Amino acid sequence: MTAKRPRILVVDDDPELRSLMHRYLEEHGFQVRSAADGQAMDQAMQRDGADLIVLDLMMPGEDGLAILRRLRGGGESLPVIMLTARGDPVDRVLGLELGADDYVAKPFHPRELVARISVQLRRITSDRAPSKDDLLVVGGLEVNLAAMSVKREGRPIPLSSREFALLAALARSPGRVLSRAQLIDRALGRDAEVTDRVIDVQIARLRKALGDDAADPTIIRTVWGVGYVLAANGDA
Repeated sequence: MTAKRPRILVVDDDPELRSLMHRYLEEHGFQVRSAADGQAMDQAMQRDGADLIVLDLMMPGEDGLAILRRLRGGGESLPVIMLTARGDPVDRVLGLELGADDYVAKPFHPRELVARISVQLRRITSDRAPSKDDLLVVGGLEVNLAAMSVKREGRPIPLSSREFALLAALARSPGRVLSRAQLIDRALGRDAEVTDRVIDVQIARLRKALGDDAADPTIIRTVWGVGYVLAANGDA
């Protein structure tokens, strides 16, 4: 019995780029559907569903950010990888604030897109039982490194891959303050094109997902001028 191919929905108004991505992703084992705009995306989702969306930022009419805002506002949690213009960090930060899981800057090599899609799909499809080393328990949080999943007091907490990576880095060093540079290095890799502002945005989203009070956080605390620390006691 063959495994079901992951369903990828490509949303981009450029027909040539859509065709290129469709062909390349199909060749790498994905089941691909494409849409030229948000309306066509909605129709494809209703008809075929999807496991992941590749969403272009710059489109006429309803652009990628508006589509992403609509998806997340409607409770849709499937991974979204945004295609952005290289050298435009503002749009990347906005995308991350609205709930994008990752981004790929144009122009890009198709192999990079395949790699980033694979990372997101591993996050949502891993069902391996956690070993002792895979499970980190900090306060009321359970961080499953194998399945890339998080529970707070037994309740599953959906996170983007970047949010999870940051939480995992903090959970590996509970009670220890990590600087933004250390979080970039440990969670995203030192070669990641990430600024301190992006880390702050992701921490804010992570706190919100965990139910941590932004005005007086008790789970992920800010140490001003230094960085962030995951509380090691039972406050969480």
